[in-house]
Amino acid sequence: MVSIIVPCFNSEKYIKRCLDSIKKQNYNDIEVIIINDGSTDNTSSIVKKYLDDQRFKLIETPNNGIGKTRNFGIKKANGEYIMFLDSDDYLTDNCIEEIIKTAKETNADIVVGDYYVLKEEKTLIKIKDFGITSVTENPEVLLDINFAPWAKLYKKEVINNITFEESLKYEDAPFTVKSLLKANKISKINYPIVYYIINKNSETTTRDEKVFDILKIIDIIRNTLEEKNISDISKKIIVRTLTNYTIQQRYNKDYKVGSRFIDEAFAYMEKYVPDYKNNKYYENRGFLKRSIEKSKMLTKIYCRLYLLVKQHYCKK
Repeated sequence: MVSIIVPCFNSEKYIKRCLDSIKKQNYNDIEVIIINDGSTDNTSSIVKKYLDDQRFKLIETPNNGIGKTRNFGIKKANGEYIMFLDSDDYLTDNCIEEIIKTAKETNADIVVGDYYVLKEEKTLIKIKDFGITSVTENPEVLLDINFAPWAKLYKKEVINNITFEESLKYEDAPFTVKSLLKANKISKINYPIVYYIINKNSETTTRDEKVFDILKIIDIIRNTLEEKNISDISKKIIVRTLTNYTIQQRYNKDYKVGSRFIDEAFAYMEKYVPDYKNNKYYENRGFLKRSIEKSKMLTKIYCRLYLLVKQHYCKK
């Protein structure tokens, strides 16, 4: 019934916790497709200990990157439904039973669940309860749902012809947007599905030259939404995303790279959302935050000061 796709690369520290969270689910009609993407540590030997359970399958590949690995997993999946789980994350107890129950009761093409974020402490992230809907009925749902592929259940027939970007970072956002657009029914379950782990040096949190990929990703999403005549939502997504990424340049150790990204991000907003400073995204931001976020100069000053202060205290 459910295929769970687990890409892994050098995941020896986390993969056991991930697979144990699947193994102890009380819903058993699953297959677990673990794709070892060219790991050079003990990931493979750890995964092999689970293969006595015939539901678990290990596929070894060269290092292709997470986008290509997930696409490969979709092709190999036999289930009516598909879930994605990253190797450093893990499932909550009994979540598969809960999410498949909702899918059957609502006849949904995609079911979206809540999730926990684990950083210094555990935080429950609750997605807005939109009930049963579609992007056609409620385009705002694209602003309510996070663009990660996890904490969701997809009908395989819906995503069969949708692929993850294979050469760009942040490859999951266009996939999720395109999947939501294609779904006739999207359902929300008020149940946490995943523990999402934020590691200090993970791909998600690292800020380097690859940050420029987000501009290409946003362009894909913008073109996709404009083809569907959903330009208002597209503008909100552009402003929300690029504002977050410009401010995050405070974490970029190379100030010149961060400064160049801020220039290009603001240029993108000025081109495609000329009135971005009046965007509703800023309405719920505090006065100081929105003053900095709307200004390219203030954003650069803020990021530079943050980096200098951090470097000063790190030397002590």
